[in-house]
Amino acid sequence: MRICRTVGSLHGTVKDQSFQNKKLLIVQPLDLEGQPAGDELIAIDMVSAGPDELVLVSKEGGGARIALDDPSCPAQCLIVGVIDDVNRSEDHREYPTD
Repeated sequence: MRICRTVGSLHGTVKDQSFQNKKLLIVQPLDLEGQPAGDELIAIDMVSAGPDELVLVSKEGGGARIALDDPSCPAQCLIVGVIDDVNRSEDHREYPTD
């Protein structure tokens, strides 16, 4: 699982059948300080995430195929949760949410 921020969306008229009627979002992985960490990813939105929201992303293709009940789906990333708050107990710092 990765903490990410939604940074954009994708629209396409021609796509794999597995992606029909699925919302695709561009997400930026973040480190524990809330800073960008790595390349942006394309993820299927399973939870109706909005723009610029913190989200929990599962980046594991086998899990995506199971969750979508589609063994041939080429998906690798799924947005599985919207994060309301992150509190790191060891130092009591709040994660940047705005």
